[in-house]
Amino acid sequence: MQSANDLTSKRRWQAVKDFFYGLTGYEFVHHAREMRHEAESIFLVVTLGDLVGIPVMPPVYALRLLPFVAPGIAAWKRQLARRKEFWEKEEYDLHGV
Repeated sequence: MQSANDLTSKRRWQAVKDFFYGLTGYEFVHHAREMRHEAESIFLVVTLGDLVGIPVMPPVYALRLLPFVAPGIAAWKRQLARRKEFWEKEEYDLHGV
């Protein structure tokens, strides 16, 4: 069984690691995840756009890809329904200027 000093030192070390991760790498990871999400969304629109009314690609190719993307279709449709345009994003607000 671990002593109380070991647990507090592990917590402190984890807090220091989390602090430096937030200081250095968090923005990069967050931006990379956003870019991946956007790329996946564009791919789904191009391949399965007919599900939401955008006929872009012949359905033969979409049917071949359907088994791989079927689990995420409902979430993708919800994401498209609540998608904001670039001028509606928070990062483009002037914040009282």
